[in-house]
Amino acid sequence: MACGLQIKDEESSYNKNLFCIPKHYEEDLERVFIPHGLVLDRNGECLARDIIQDMGSHHIVALRVLKGGYKFFADLLDHIKVLNQNSDKSVPITVDFVRIKSYCSDSPTEKINIIGEELSTLNGKNVLVVEDIIETGRTMRALLSKLKDYKPKMVKVLSLLIKRTHQSSGYKPGYTDKFVVGYALDYNEYFRDLNHICILKEKAKEKYKI
Repeated sequence: MACGLQIKDEESSYNKNLFCIPKHYEEDLERVFIPHGLVLDRNGECLARDIIQDMGSHHIVALRVLKGGYKFFADLLDHIKVLNQNSDKSVPITVDFVRIKSYCSDSPTEKINIIGEELSTLNGKNVLVVEDIIETGRTMRALLSKLKDYKPKMVKVLSLLIKRTHQSSGYKPGYTDKFVVGYALDYNEYFRDLNHICILKEKAKEKYKI
């Protein structure tokens, strides 16, 4: 998609005191990285329109990679539904889910296991894979390789965040190397109930350690 927002290292994000933050998280967050309103604006005004334009010639299957980022997925589908209802061009869209168990190693390839999903229905469909965050990119590359076995007509990947990391397998870098939470992005299942995408303090990691 052509409308990604790149946040540079020198951009210091936002003072958290300018936003409504749940009291139980106030001491755990460093700053607000991306405000909720900005996420919704990019999601609705840009991404949903691009998806319809690029993939709207055929039935779309939105394939959600479980389980983080469900808010991003739900909001994106809502925006697509609005476009379908209020424009001359509309496209049927269905939803499916995939859970991935990965087996990491030091090798460039990564073995993955797709758990409990029947993906034969993807045959001949336009598939939109929706992820919350791409870090090294190895798991996503392995998933895309698996999806080819089901012979979809087209596959495109949409990620809420792309993290810049020296361990990247080649995916285009986009976001600074900070640990972010909120908008359903979690740390050990906490912070999913936070609207804004925020930078987590280092000391908070120990607090919420399993």
